[in-house]
Amino acid sequence: MTAAHSTTDVDTPTRHAVVIGGASGLGRAISGALAADGFTVTVADRELDAAAEVAAELGQTHAAAHVDITDEASVAALFDDHDAPDAVVNSAGISTFGRITDLDVEQFRSVVDTDLTGGFLVMKHAGRRLVDGGALVSITSLNARQPAVGMSAYCSAKAGLVMLTQVGALELGPRGIRVNAVSPGFVHTPLTDPATMVPGVVEDYVENSPLGRTGTPADVANAVVFLCSDNASWMTGEVLDLNGGAHLMRYPDLYGHVMALAEPQ
Repeated sequence: MTAAHSTTDVDTPTRHAVVIGGASGLGRAISGALAADGFTVTVADRELDAAAEVAAELGQTHAAAHVDITDEASVAALFDDHDAPDAVVNSAGISTFGRITDLDVEQFRSVVDTDLTGGFLVMKHAGRRLVDGGALVSITSLNARQPAVGMSAYCSAKAGLVMLTQVGALELGPRGIRVNAVSPGFVHTPLTDPATMVPGVVEDYVENSPLGRTGTPADVANAVVFLCSDNASWMTGEVLDLNGGAHLMRYPDLYGHVMALAEPQ
């Protein structure tokens, strides 16, 4: 995964970014946006073939790596065995659905293990290897601040990731490392595809968004590029609400829409 150096501009040091969960969805868009901004990107994902495909699309100077953020040895190897990155973005995440009284504890643990404990492991090992003055960005969610019936695991994990971001900013700040997060609202990705198939969900979200639209992966990627850039050099511990103002209103009644779909017609 050693970062390759561009031969087109020998006077400009190559910046190296690692994007975890970079093979699909938001991570894929973030990988492309960072590459367009001049970073040499390592696309890290548990699906190595998919990561390699994205890296190949970005060009020769980019690379792919395998990582499972629920496995500390895997996360440690990603950072310890390769060049120190200038920026690390953690976009890996999963969700589940079910009321607290019905949800299997293993489903709850699986989400927390990926979204929160995985975020901790990335911060732990990236924090050891990031260059001084580097940037670490996590992807949280509107659900870190807005609860939703049926989403206890996801809401809890993402809320925890917000506080982890703020603690990380305190601890890594003396080295000039900025630790921030982007908190998107509803964005069309593979993770949200199941919700889009439930009638009324997207419409409910748009109705409760002052800007009247859902987000795009490019919206999130542009925010991440900003947080990784010198333009955000005095920003740390920030959780950037990126949701068209949806955090000012109410969250869609996702559970109600699902139950309506299950009712006999």
